[in-house]
Amino acid sequence: MFTLAHLSDPHLSGWSMPQPTALLSKRVLGFLSWQLRRRFVHRQAVLDLVVADLAASRPDHVAVTGDITNISLPQEFANAALWLQRIGPPDYVSVIPGNHDRYIARPWSRHLALWDAYMTGDDPSGTAPGDDGETGRFPYLRRRGPLALIGVSSAKPMPYNSAAGHVGPEQLARLAALLARLEAEGLFRVVLIHHPPQSHATHGHKALIDAAAFREVVAQHGAELVLHGHTHRAHLDQIAGPRHRVPVLGVPSASARPYGGKPVGGYHLYRVDRGGTGWQLEIETRALRLQSGSVETTGRFRLANQVS
Repeated sequence: MFTLAHLSDPHLSGWSMPQPTALLSKRVLGFLSWQLRRRFVHRQAVLDLVVADLAASRPDHVAVTGDITNISLPQEFANAALWLQRIGPPDYVSVIPGNHDRYIARPWSRHLALWDAYMTGDDPSGTAPGDDGETGRFPYLRRRGPLALIGVSSAKPMPYNSAAGHVGPEQLARLAALLARLEAEGLFRVVLIHHPPQSHATHGHKALIDAAAFREVVAQHGAELVLHGHTHRAHLDQIAGPRHRVPVLGVPSASARPYGGKPVGGYHLYRVDRGGTGWQLEIETRALRLQSGSVETTGRFRLANQVS
């Protein structure tokens, strides 16, 4: 049995007041949102408890599905790199960026390069990043036990008042080829993406623009599991596969206090094993209990024979 931990959207706090010139962009709206609301929601104390419990769970691998930062300041990327090191080394932690990690257009070398090793596949020649550091990097592939982890980036700089995502035809074409090849290898294919791919999962200005095209790739080539963040809610949904429907799971923000009907911080554990002619997937949800101040199991269930 292989155990994969999934956490998302920590929105790390602890960054200082930026230089005024750094806010001459979309960042000014994000900064105001942080000062007026979000800093009261995303709490370092909650995140520390969640991360400590995750370490005690001793999963075989950890997936972080984006939004580690808030407004893509250089200081935030440096802090995030240190935080990822707390979770574990790059071969133990797989990361994809979220929309807050691509809040504005910045050279790869000035921001996400600090997490480069956490977003590199097992075969670097297979991703072949372009001169900008990003083109061709996604989707990346990592094989861990019976799992094939496929990191897709839906994070693109968007206009004011938009938190939407976009995968793009080049990534989708490479994703289709990977899914087809990995099916022949008999691996449990886990696709990591920040924005939820199912229809009507979130408001239009926060949605995945090419979600239908993503779903078409999965419908044609299959996957065993799709994991996302972005909504700050625990989701269990399904999208079509070529033979069976594919489970899609979202997870709450790992640092959140309860707000706006959204849950308190937590993470998921996925235990994968072969069962009969397919796969057995056990899902354990863990979250902070405000009454006890500890992270506890809040749900556990199984999905059997999830073979797309």
